[in-house]
Amino acid sequence: MENLALIDSFSEFKDDKLIDRVTLMAILEDVFRNALKKKFGSDENFDIIINPDKGDMEIWRRRVIVADDDLDLENEEITLTEARKIEPDFEIGEEVSEEVKLIDLGRRAILALRQNLISKIHEHDNTNLYKQFKDLIGEIYTAEVHHVRPRVVILVDDDGNEIVLPKEKQIPSDFFRKGDNVRGIIENVELKGNKPQIIMSRTSDKFLEKLFEQEIPEVFDGLITVKKVVRIPGEKAKVAVDSYDDRIDPVGACVGMKGSRIHGIVRELGNENIDVINYTNNIQLYITRALSPAKVSSVKINEETKRAEVFLKLEEVSKAIGRGGHNIKLAGLLTGYELDVIREGAIAEEEDDVELTEFSDEIDGWIIDEFAKIGLDTARSILKQDVDDLVRRTDLEEETILDVMRILKEEFNS
Repeated sequence: MENLALIDSFSEFKDDKLIDRVTLMAILEDVFRNALKKKFGSDENFDIIINPDKGDMEIWRRRVIVADDDLDLENEEITLTEARKIEPDFEIGEEVSEEVKLIDLGRRAILALRQNLISKIHEHDNTNLYKQFKDLIGEIYTAEVHHVRPRVVILVDDDGNEIVLPKEKQIPSDFFRKGDNVRGIIENVELKGNKPQIIMSRTSDKFLEKLFEQEIPEVFDGLITVKKVVRIPGEKAKVAVDSYDDRIDPVGACVGMKGSRIHGIVRELGNENIDVINYTNNIQLYITRALSPAKVSSVKINEETKRAEVFLKLEEVSKAIGRGGHNIKLAGLLTGYELDVIREGAIAEEEDDVELTEFSDEIDGWIIDEFAKIGLDTARSILKQDVDDLVRRTDLEEETILDVMRILKEEFNS
């Protein structure tokens, strides 16, 4: 049949795009019927027989025989003289079936056919891809780094689908090379024109929740429930877990012996510090647990304002606030309460304590800010701290801390 190259290309599309036979036949018929409508004004009297597996097709045109003097011929009619060129014994009123060759449509129509076919198949492909990844939103997905750009990493999965990992969806410590396998969750699928753009995220709270499901069998089986996850990506996270079975220790099961179970998750997240706590409906106890590793003396809750005053001994304040304020911020997000730290301690000492800002002539402002980040804003609150602990919790050098302590001691010794 004419223009077999066009028919051959149908099979290529089928193989490349993995389109099932029924769908391909429907697309081909739609494309050819559109071409017939343009050529003849209607496609109602045409039969299209397609065999994409063999790479062939037939188009048959059905027309009723009319007299030669019928000058106003419709698409569905043929004159007796023309009909007898097909079969010499045809009579008026009979129906004639005649095969339409592709070449009869004209070269321009054939080129348009091919372009229309490509468009329809891409449209089908994109629709399926959109639906496929819409169903995967919130699930962990693995793909290979194809190209690294300043603001985005382009990934490709095993089926050749392109996935986008924007810079803001990457953990700050992430560093990727071409060929690396990357895990994240499918966060969104957006249509850019007619093409779906698949967005991956590694900073989403959902990613950590799904890692728990993937790495901890009891979570996967539903014996342990992840109630809530909050994160500062790459820095710190808090995960509240619960179990309906009193025989299971949810925290112990998630952490594992010597942290064996959670270690893989921590490594995946660029050594993100993960606190796992037992969930409870007792909000005071929940806040106390959320502020771990600090030991809370008591909690006073205001339900109307969703605020809570947390009373801590002076030495526990810096632990509760954490480096950069991360611990108290995440505890607030986990519990849903704004947490205010109230220091307890020796009243006499507090009365003669001095605000750190009073030393701004001798101590640089940025150093005072570093101490404030971990909840230390008075002279005595700093002097009670261990130097090594302050080095670990701040971005200050040991020499700087010792110098600050010397200045503060002079205040009380004078």
